[in-house]
Amino acid sequence: MSMMKSSRPARLAMVAAAALALSVGPALAQAGKGKSMGSRGSQTYSAPPSTQTAPNQPRPMERSVTQPQQAQPGAANRPGQATPAQAPSFGKALMGGLLGGFLGAGLFSLLSGGGLGGLGGALMMLLQIALVAGLVFLVISFFRRRQQQQQPAMATPNGPTVLNRDMNQPIGGGAGNMGGFGAVAGRPIEIVGDDFNTFERLLGEVQSAYSREDIGALRMIATPEMAVYFDEGLSDTAAQGKVDRFGEPKLLQGDLAEAWAEGEDEYATVAMRFAMPVATLDRATQKVVSGDLNAPREFTEIWTFRRVRGGPWALSAIQQTA
Repeated sequence: MSMMKSSRPARLAMVAAAALALSVGPALAQAGKGKSMGSRGSQTYSAPPSTQTAPNQPRPMERSVTQPQQAQPGAANRPGQATPAQAPSFGKALMGGLLGGFLGAGLFSLLSGGGLGGLGGALMMLLQIALVAGLVFLVISFFRRRQQQQQPAMATPNGPTVLNRDMNQPIGGGAGNMGGFGAVAGRPIEIVGDDFNTFERLLGEVQSAYSREDIGALRMIATPEMAVYFDEGLSDTAAQGKVDRFGEPKLLQGDLAEAWAEGEDEYATVAMRFAMPVATLDRATQKVVSGDLNAPREFTEIWTFRRVRGGPWALSAIQQTA
């Protein structure tokens, strides 16, 4: 009887864990495995502006080949980002060492009974200190001027376009500033109706290629970085003896968060809410492990697309909403 009582909590814990696994499984079946990954150029580690589709800020990037210092050279002044520790001044250290040495020598001369000669030596010491201090000041001023001349001027463009408009409507040439994150090293670009049609098409093509485990097709419509992440996700699922299958996604709502250019590269970040049946199957038996291919689930994700000016758009990043 006591054994039955002691095993009951364990059985309840197992049931709860199984229920949790079933509830989490479908959410991780979509392309990207429910993670924030990829690159958004200089905006990789900056949250895109809120939109009607995604009013909350997305989760930060969990995986990206873009390093923070590469993404935002001037981002140390932004809220929530640490400022690098300032190195000690070479001039101050040099001057402190010289003054300490001269002062120690003078005090030693006085304390050792040098008398007037010692006092005269102390006066000579003070004169030497004044001369060396002037020399060090000139050296420090020279190096400061050179450092200031070598530092590039801070760029202050208007920042990326913020056109919180419905993806089903044509986009005109309006522009705005991204508030709260300072100047951005980019220029606003115009996103038109054909671009939104492409984004919706890529949403379906990416999910379909991932469901087919067609990494070749994914390399054609995603950046090399995203293709690597997709390949890893497919390999991990296969190693577990499972396979993810999706139905055709249906876009329910979408709007543009920001669009900008950096050199020849152009970026567009779009919030999309879509419905899609998802399920994870046993690879050997093809039996459903979790999810339901007959019952669409809703997802809200923020996708960033990238293209070289005049070229086709490719998926560059996926971010999950908080």
